Amino acid sequence: MIDTLRPAAAGTWRVLALQYARRTAVRGNLFHQRDERSAESQEVAYYVWLALSQTRTVLIDAGISPATAESIDGLDYFGSPLQLLGELGPTPGEIDTCILTHLHYDHTGVVADLPAARYVVQRRELEYWNGPWAARITREQWLHSRADTDHISSADRGGRLDIVDGDLELFPGLSVHAVGGHTAGMQVVRANTRRGPVVVASDASHFYENIEDDSPFAILHALPDMYGAFDRIRELAAGTGIVVPGHDPLVRRRFPAVPDAPGAHAVIIG
Repeated sequence: MIDTLRPAAAGTWRVLALQYARRTAVRGNLFHQRDERSAESQEVAYYVWLALSQTRTVLIDAGISPATAESIDGLDYFGSPLQLLGELGPTPGEIDTCILTHLHYDHTGVVADLPAARYVVQRRELEYWNGPWAARITREQWLHSRADTDHISSADRGGRLDIVDGDLELFPGLSVHAVGGHTAGMQVVRANTRRGPVVVASDASHFYENIEDDSPFAILHALPDMYGAFDRIRELAAGTGIVVPGHDPLVRRRFPAVPDAPGAHAVIIG
């Protein structure tokens, strides 16, 4: 199935969003600024993204592992991200690159199950989680998997870790861009698609409401940087305005489902 979705033109990418879990949360725990809707419930969706070129199979973020999913109350877990990706075609060994937008546990969960992928992470992000400050902040302990970060860090010894400082074109038509805000070294991904530029914002904008209403998410590293991330995402998406937030269930309503995809958890962004 995946081969039929690969773009025909060189330097052009096809971007898919794959939802692997969902839960319900109180809006007051999701948005930095409280308002009259803070007591309402809101669905939170969990995604990984797949970027396909003629020759590359790139996974953007690595979701939640099955073992961790079992420990999260109220999480409706559809299956391991790699299991669901396998239903579309690619095996873990066929994923050649894994871009990690940031190192929270729900974005690194299956990194150890990618036998051949090169990991792409911002230097500032990796140094923050390996440094002294994160270890002293209680909140960071439940947002982060030490085992996942240790695995990513150890990949450097095997030549499988690409540490990026700022913006970088990884392959023709696919680039990463440092924005910060949500975490110390948050990065977003820009892909050139047949519809024009698509920006996978991940948790730089959890929901469309964050960037569209200029309303930051509740969990953040630096508030000014989060506003700056919104501006940078808009700039990167100029021309199409196609932005893909990290946890919005509306993604599956705004974009068409992958034809004949089992479980209908995957949509085509561009």
